[in-house]
Amino acid sequence: MADPIHAIQEEVWIRFEQGSLRITGSSQQLAPVAASLRWDERTDCYRAEARRYGIILLTLHQLRIPFRDEARRFNRQNFQLLQHYAPRPHQQEALDAWLAAKRQGVVVLPTGAGKTLVARLAIAKTQRDTLILVPTLDLMQQWHEQLAASFLIPIGLLGGGDYQLESITVSTYDSAYLRMEQIGDRFGLLICDECHHLPATTTRLAAIQSIAPFRLGLTATPERTDGQEADLYDLLGAICYRSEITDLEGEYLAPYRLEQIAVHLDPDERIAYNNAYAQYRDFVRSCGVKLSEPNGWSQFVQICHRSQEGRAAYRAYLLQKRLARASRAKLRTVWQLLRRHKGEQVLLFTDDNATAYAIGETFFLPVITHHTRISERKQMLDNFRSGELPFLVNSHVLNEGVDVPDVAVGIIVSGSGSVRAHVQRLGRILRPREGKQAILYELVSEGTAETFTSEKRRQHLAYQR
Repeated sequence: MADPIHAIQEEVWIRFEQGSLRITGSSQQLAPVAASLRWDERTDCYRAEARRYGIILLTLHQLRIPFRDEARRFNRQNFQLLQHYAPRPHQQEALDAWLAAKRQGVVVLPTGAGKTLVARLAIAKTQRDTLILVPTLDLMQQWHEQLAASFLIPIGLLGGGDYQLESITVSTYDSAYLRMEQIGDRFGLLICDECHHLPATTTRLAAIQSIAPFRLGLTATPERTDGQEADLYDLLGAICYRSEITDLEGEYLAPYRLEQIAVHLDPDERIAYNNAYAQYRDFVRSCGVKLSEPNGWSQFVQICHRSQEGRAAYRAYLLQKRLARASRAKLRTVWQLLRRHKGEQVLLFTDDNATAYAIGETFFLPVITHHTRISERKQMLDNFRSGELPFLVNSHVLNEGVDVPDVAVGIIVSGSGSVRAHVQRLGRILRPREGKQAILYELVSEGTAETFTSEKRRQHLAYQR
């Protein structure tokens, strides 16, 4: 590594500057951490990613190489929990495993198994300024309420128009990465909820530009369809504890059963489906697109818009998709299940807004989508929790994170091939209650592409029974 500084300085200087570390020192002094450094000719100094702060300081300290740390703005705190929490065995094991891993790593726990309590206990143990990252504004508000009830201090908010930094702050991923160049030195503990989102191209900057030496990832399903979970472990640390639904079922999660229902399209819809599917697939084959490849879908869409035949094929694709997701037969099956569970509360899941709205309009049911205002969404969940609303339809919104009321019945009307989403939907109905027996229905249009999609998303231990 070239180094124009010939004289050995008395000490290494480390500063935080616009999302990275600015480091001055001789090549001899910095040789033990050279793997984390690069020479920046523009500023005539060494640079390192902010996330390397902890390992750089630890190495210099252990080798007794003198350094001046001007990067850190976080402090040791005296966080006190307002009440004594008695964690369940799996929560205590998760916390202990994370502490043993030098307070770095990913904790994998099923939805409803109490990941947020593990995080609050980690905050109390670590006693450092803490930033919690979440994917949505709903989750940000939920975390804020739980933290405010647990610690007798103001809790900061970053996102949705709020910009209030406190010693414990909750932020959305998007708001954090946009501001991390300014606040990346403010926090010593970084907690990432639903951390499977972190490896995304922009989101990862929130972890890269943070100097936090202590890191905790929380998720029910770390695996990603793009295989980038390796990047997740690089940013936060390896999995230090993992427990699945099947490990906790019956004691800390409700026992459950699964019922897959094959739905047969009406004769006219079957004909329409077959024709539309054939038209769409014939066009895909004729243009040589392979939908299984990473860029296959985008290629298909681009080609479709170049000709009248392509636009017709795209309309055929949408038609066969709609018929499989929300046929008359499916809607009748939904009605039968709602009647079967009259007097109980039921969550209905769809893969798209159109199907959710079709169910809502057909049966006069409340619907939550990403277009629903946060205040309206909160009101519907409160009414569902109180029992005023017996049924609630949603499209993706309640898949992860949001604290839904205790419910024992779920109906998957339509879904993608995502294993994560499928497991998360199961987790929505597993909150334990004495005498509770949860049931998850999965409606699959027989003889359509949904059969393949269903098989794909059921590749998880929770469904192998």
